[in-house]
Amino acid sequence: MQKKPFFKMVSLYLIFATLLLTLPSQGWAMFITSSQTASVKKTDMIVIQKALESGVVKQRMMDYGLSSEEALARINGLSDEQIHQVAANLDALQAGADDVGALIFLVLVVILVVVILQATGHKVVVR
Repeated sequence: MQKKPFFKMVSLYLIFATLLLTLPSQGWAMFITSSQTASVKKTDMIVIQKALESGVVKQRMMDYGLSSEEALARINGLSDEQIHQVAANLDALQAGADDVGALIFLVLVVILVVVILQATGHKVVVR
């Protein structure tokens, strides 16, 4: 009978903590000056130009009958938000852009499995 108040307090604490953790975090809004906007657009255009100059992308555009100059002319017609979105998504489009992280993860998993097998007394033989 003495444990009921304890469990009641713990359950109330967990309910309160769960509700508190589901609240959205505070967002910050501020004005961006035109010089900052121009700087961001210039940086995004440099990223896009580097991607267009890559050999694989150039060849793919030529397969579609589009030159680098025509592609840049079409990109210049986009809005600032669209240009920023294209530049932000270029890393995901590059061939092998995130394979290093996946490779490191796989190596760590293999090492972990080998350590666990060794610790449990199993032999690991690599041929």
